[in-house]
Amino acid sequence: MPHRKLGRNAAHRVSMLKTMVSQLVKHERIETTIAKAKEVRRVADNMVQLGKEGTLDASRRAAAFVRGDDVLHKLFTELAYRYKDRAGGYTRILRTRIRVGDAAPMAYIEFVDRENELREAKPARPQPPPQPMDPWARSKACQCWASPKAPKTPPSGSEE
Repeated sequence: MPHRKLGRNAAHRVSMLKTMVSQLVKHERIETTIAKAKEVRRVADNMVQLGKEGTLDASRRAAAFVRGDDVLHKLFTELAYRYKDRAGGYTRILRTRIRVGDAAPMAYIEFVDRENELREAKPARPQPPPQPMDPWARSKACQCWASPKAPKTPPSGSEE
């Protein structure tokens, strides 16, 4: 999966992402540029997914990325419990302002479903039950979808 280079070499980029994900888990909301927030979101969602797994392998993989034992503990206890019924989308990005120095677009990245969040998470909409079709309409629809298109005949002006 391609990633943004963010104007840094590989070692600096990985180090920056480790620090930002650790700070996001610790504080649950950070402000950064939109490009960085989009990259942090990918990694942070993966870390929460590892926390939900709760296995020894998952904890070792997360410990190799996040910084601090308190962050690792919060990831595997509090966040794993909070998102146990959620299938994904643990973070949200909210655009805030344009930075004065370099006109970079800034954004908050935060975890959803927590106290003091900037915007409430939308509740999941239940899918409407499928409406059964009457047999006549179903038969006509099947005939319409199943019949191949008739091939077009060439124009009559090319006969010689």
